[in-house]
Amino acid sequence: MSRTHRIEVSEGSPEGTNSAYVLPDRGVLVDPGPPVDGAWDRLVSGIGEAGLELADVSSVLVTHWHADHAGLAPRLCEASDATLYVHESDAPLVADYAAARANRVRRDARRLIEWGVPEETVETVMSGDTPSPMPDAYPVEALADGDVVAGIETLHTPGHTLGHAAFADNRSDTVFVGDAVLPTYTPNVGGSDTRVEDALATYRETLNRLRERAERSEIPETAHPGHGTELSLVNRIDEILSHHETRTEQMYDCVEERGPLTPWDVATDRFGEMRGIHVKMGAGEAAAHLSALASGGRVEQVSEEPVVYR
Repeated sequence: MSRTHRIEVSEGSPEGTNSAYVLPDRGVLVDPGPPVDGAWDRLVSGIGEAGLELADVSSVLVTHWHADHAGLAPRLCEASDATLYVHESDAPLVADYAAARANRVRRDARRLIEWGVPEETVETVMSGDTPSPMPDAYPVEALADGDVVAGIETLHTPGHTLGHAAFADNRSDTVFVGDAVLPTYTPNVGGSDTRVEDALATYRETLNRLRERAERSEIPETAHPGHGTELSLVNRIDEILSHHETRTEQMYDCVEERGPLTPWDVATDRFGEMRGIHVKMGAGEAAAHLSALASGGRVEQVSEEPVVYR
């Protein structure tokens, strides 16, 4: 069996310590980590501990475009002459970072206004959204669902981002799930990528697909997440789905008791005061749950900008 070597490439976050993974026998590295020198030093050290030189890394797989996973990928590929792979829906946010980032910031601002966030709060959030130290552009090979790189299958797992991908490797008896499934934290949906329509429904479909494939032994049941250490895929998915069912009911109760409300109204009721990126995450999470409730006919959307539900 091929072995997997985990590298802690960050000092921790609310989601848990960032995890990069090396498959030494194939020169594959998954999710190099955030674009800061400390993470780079830990990554290079971990690659050495796995028995490789930088030049031995030939394929870099990135689960999604967020900088804490993709940020070091161009630097690693430049140093090792490796090929960088990202799912086709997320690839532009790495391959054409500068232009895609500018579009994302504008899109995020529009979404926040749509969700009822006050304009002055939106302005504060956007002014604090500073660029990551990544190249303006870098060559990326785009992957589609089912594509195979070095014996590792690409699984499109949207929800947390539009082009989130997991990578299943039966030779090492694991699947690298990025932020689709985390051991101690529920991945954000709605605010983590404002391109995703019907974010909660999309994410639930991803979780159900992963669980069904694991139950049929089409992918390994042991998963390596983008933060923290290995987990039982089926058990953790059930916990996350249960969490979202509870949160949906809480948001329904909020609208029933206090409506009509915008997603921002519901977010502040459920999560309290929010600043910085948490504004986008909280409003997006509420918007995702309210959209799911509207699709199920339990609440009604009564305006479009801002979106209001009753």
